[in-house]
Amino acid sequence: MSLKATTFADLLAATRHSAVHLEMRDQYAVGDEAEDYAAFLDTGVANTDPAESFWPQWLPLVTNAVARGVVMRRARIVSEPVTDYIRYEHAITVLNLQAGEDVRWLPRRRASDLALPGNDFWLLDGRLVQFHHFTGKGDWAGKEHTEDADVVALCAAAFEAVWQRAVPHEKYTV
Repeated sequence: MSLKATTFADLLAATRHSAVHLEMRDQYAVGDEAEDYAAFLDTGVANTDPAESFWPQWLPLVTNAVARGVVMRRARIVSEPVTDYIRYEHAITVLNLQAGEDVRWLPRRRASDLALPGNDFWLLDGRLVQFHHFTGKGDWAGKEHTEDADVVALCAAAFEAVWQRAVPHEKYTV
């Protein structure tokens, strides 16, 4: 199976132990969130219905992985004061938690001395990195996979350094 053509769902289904995700942008313009994000900007209320938006595709992936014993952790590095997008993301994170992810937030000022990769990534089972590429405006621009040991080590060390400093979701306020 070519990794280039492999979906994230396939990669996560093959994961047995751990899936960690590092997000480092203050704004994303991902198409499947556009309508919910616009409504949040208008009302200040996030849509946290697990049956709507992109959640029906995401939540079963997480719950199935967690049920198999996969530990899923997500860390987000954010500028403060936070952007409207981060306020939205914080508000919908309750669904990530309910599905079994553990989520933490790190104020960017506390990450200045950390060596971080140049892109957001998933690290699966400590062996495969999937980088996410975005345009300057935050639109999706593609993905890239690597199993290069040096890159895997960099991503693992970066994630763990962020995780140790980050604030658990329940204690982080926006």
